[in-house]
Amino acid sequence: MKNIFPEDFLWGGATAANQLEGGYNLGGKGLSTADMIPFIPKEERTGDNAVHITSEVFEQAFEDAGDTLYPKRWGVDFYHHYKEDIALFGEMGFKTFRLSISWARIFPNGDDVAPNEEGLAFYDKVFDELAKYNIEPLVTLSHYEMPAVLVQRYDGWADRALIDLFTRFAETVFHRYKDKVKYWLTFNEINAMPLAPYNAGGIINDRFDNIDQAVYQALHHQFVASAQAVKLCREIIPSAQIGCMLARLETYPETCNPADVLKALRQDQMNFFYTDVQVRGHYPNLIKKHFEAENINIEMGPEDEKILAENTVDFISFSYYMSFVESAGPKGDRAPGNLFSGLKNPYLESSEWGWQIDPVGLRVTLNKLYDRYEKPLFIVENGLGAIDVKDENGVFQDDYRIDYLREHIREIGKAIAEDGVEVMGFTSWGPIDIISVSTSEVSKRYGFIHVDLDDYGKGTMERTKKKSFDWFKQVIASNGEDL
Repeated sequence: MKNIFPEDFLWGGATAANQLEGGYNLGGKGLSTADMIPFIPKEERTGDNAVHITSEVFEQAFEDAGDTLYPKRWGVDFYHHYKEDIALFGEMGFKTFRLSISWARIFPNGDDVAPNEEGLAFYDKVFDELAKYNIEPLVTLSHYEMPAVLVQRYDGWADRALIDLFTRFAETVFHRYKDKVKYWLTFNEINAMPLAPYNAGGIINDRFDNIDQAVYQALHHQFVASAQAVKLCREIIPSAQIGCMLARLETYPETCNPADVLKALRQDQMNFFYTDVQVRGHYPNLIKKHFEAENINIEMGPEDEKILAENTVDFISFSYYMSFVESAGPKGDRAPGNLFSGLKNPYLESSEWGWQIDPVGLRVTLNKLYDRYEKPLFIVENGLGAIDVKDENGVFQDDYRIDYLREHIREIGKAIAEDGVEVMGFTSWGPIDIISVSTSEVSKRYGFIHVDLDDYGKGTMERTKKKSFDWFKQVIASNGEDL
């Protein structure tokens, strides 16, 4: 493949503070919602206890002062290893590194009057270290965590008060890092709110009589907060670009039966609803009809619609791991995914976690998004979670990860070269092993870099390159020509 990827294509890796950093009680940081999620061994796991927690579990987490039960409290200790880790990213040739800023590290309680200087200084050091290697930070403002105290005091994003609190957080970091960060995202996978309301919005189900009403009201508050952040970013850092972030759920009809086609279309439209609001600046008619049918009434402030319309994003970022199948008929075997699921596709292979591997689906998604919005696209999460084992020579021979990424990158190249899609960059999820968002385990590994840590927090934290490390290094060095 020659001259397919633009010269300024942003190759790199993506992480989240709550899965990476650790240092949950250091540097003045407050507890975040992610710090309250206990590890549940696989044999005890049910379909939803990894993403839904009860009020009892939440309150107990405040009493549990240590980090033994709560893997996101220790992460993979980037807090102490950031120089070593960034040096490895630099060795791979990263052009960008996606990370999130922990709101609880900047405003420990979320509603503090003044920010925590130690927290601000930590990210200064991280951004300065990235600059040494000419790595552009891509910063997510909210990635599946918020100060836990805001759940106690306000019931999370269900309360409109969080719009102003989040806006103050965004304004603080924009001013602080305006000379260091030029790529920003507002809310990670904003469409996760209905399925994982605690992760996405600090919503604890048992506190609400009508959870659907609470979820979509919280989502509206996030839409407005996102638009406010876009407005502030443009005022404070005019040269920056700020985007939204969607968990893309490419969905195929099970058959050519028109009822199946309509079902798959509806799934697509419901997935695009979130980007419709953030890119087009208004709620689509379909979701208004859905709200009517489900008796969901969104309370809007007098300026909300104006704020949404006037502050749309510069680009669309998204995660893509797998595709889905839907049918209007009886439900068959369902395949799991990253918080989502669909019918099994007989034409696709699956990962160890049952996620269906579909590189061509990424090209389909790129075309659909670009056709719909005509905005630059950024693939900010894609990768393969697997159990990695050393061979007899002590090397992690993760050819399965290389194969997965190679085929997906090929399809990106085709979308650019043959379809004319504008793609800004590609950041592989978890370039270093991190804690899983959905299961809080580390044994589901994504990284080019292995971390010596088990699901129970035991290990040396030693970093070791896997075979995929050198492979991705050559991909970047050749700008996607040498796969």
